[in-house]
Amino acid sequence: MPTVYGVNLSPFVRKVRVALAEKGVQYDLDPVNPFEAGAEYRKISPLGKIPAFRDGDFTLADSSVICAYLERIHPDPALYPMADTQQFAQALWFEEYGDSGVSPALGVVFFQKIVAPMLLKQESDEALIKKALEEDIPQVFDYLEGQLGEADALVGGQFSIGDIGVATAFVNFHHTGNSVDAAKWPKLARYIAAIHTRPSFKALIEEELAFFKQAA
Repeated sequence: MPTVYGVNLSPFVRKVRVALAEKGVQYDLDPVNPFEAGAEYRKISPLGKIPAFRDGDFTLADSSVICAYLERIHPDPALYPMADTQQFAQALWFEEYGDSGVSPALGVVFFQKIVAPMLLKQESDEALIKKALEEDIPQVFDYLEGQLGEADALVGGQFSIGDIGVATAFVNFHHTGNSVDAAKWPKLARYIAAIHTRPSFKALIEEELAFFKQAA
């Protein structure tokens, strides 16, 4: 059975776990903490980041690489729109925008409100939270609102890796007590709510909420 390495609150670990769930692939989760990752883990993930993945003797690091690998060995159901080159490129773009745009912006709030006080025993930086909520995050929301149509998908009306890459960070955002203002961003609010009710996301969200209840 393959193994995913990483903690379940990471948007990137969640991204891989959602892809595995969508494809119906069973796996083990090894809860590696990136703040405590040692030399042995760096043999799998040289940057010391999560997630990493093991499939027999074969190992990989980076969520995008892992998801692309899963698509090749478990092609059904497809998470990449391979039949249309432009839609394929769009899906890759939204996955990257999720990784490099959405997750960093929303991640500031999650780090300051959850990771710093709970895991690192540090005080939250309210100035960073305020800047993220008032300046950085609205820009991300404006962009996504403009990209969405009536379908609950970013590319071609079909759920794809682009949706997973974007929607995973919103789980962390919701854990901080924040949400998308439906009055300002109605399409985005509807879209995120719909994606998060998919069984692949819903099960992980419930798992994470249970963790917070235990930790309280």
